[in-house]
Amino acid sequence: MTDPTQTNTGHESVLVIGASRGLGEAVVEEYARRGARVVGTVRGDRPTPLHGFAAGADGDRVEIEHVDIDDPAQLDRLADRLSGRRFDLLFVVAGISLAPREQIAADIPTRDFERMMLTNVLSVIRTVERLQQLVAPDGTIAVMSSGQGSIADNRSAGFEVYRATKSALNQLMRSYSVRHADDRRALLLMAPGWVKTEMGGPGARLEVDESIPPLVDTVEAQRGTPGLRYLDRHGKTIPW
Repeated sequence: MTDPTQTNTGHESVLVIGASRGLGEAVVEEYARRGARVVGTVRGDRPTPLHGFAAGADGDRVEIEHVDIDDPAQLDRLADRLSGRRFDLLFVVAGISLAPREQIAADIPTRDFERMMLTNVLSVIRTVERLQQLVAPDGTIAVMSSGQGSIADNRSAGFEVYRATKSALNQLMRSYSVRHADDRRALLLMAPGWVKTEMGGPGARLEVDESIPPLVDTVEAQRGTPGLRYLDRHGKTIPW
């Protein structure tokens, strides 16, 4: 990943929600290496890859907070603990997938469908709404979406329920942007590509270090551009 002696960041203070492992943890690492001060959240009390990275980070560059975004009371407590602080970037990365690629939506157990919709859609937009006041007026609010959330680009099916959660999330962020039309902050739906993580699986096309550095470059390039954009890691607009 990027060497902070070679790359700076316009987002100097960053809050990453859902950073215990995978893409969220990689976003924390990338921003820390670019010189930002980063708060990353984990859900439980067990050691995670984020804990390992934070222990080796310079000084207090990386802080760890705890929140389960499926619990509104925990979100409220996190907002209270961070009140008075300002972040240049809020990046909500949290998400789950409980269905294999080939499973059609009609076959998923109801409780798994409900849990995916709760975590990937309702809890993410609740997080944006609850923590938006922590973001600087000229900062950025980003959520990790997916190219699979594009209805226009769905030509292969697969991952049906995961696709549906990301399409629903995109719609709610669109509504958010309409309600905040006068907001000067950049609003981003980011698609990282299909990445080899615990959730993406070993058959994914991209390594983490092929996805996250260019994705962060794109987030950086969008600061100061108000309005909602749905972008891939290279900054290309994805059709709705």
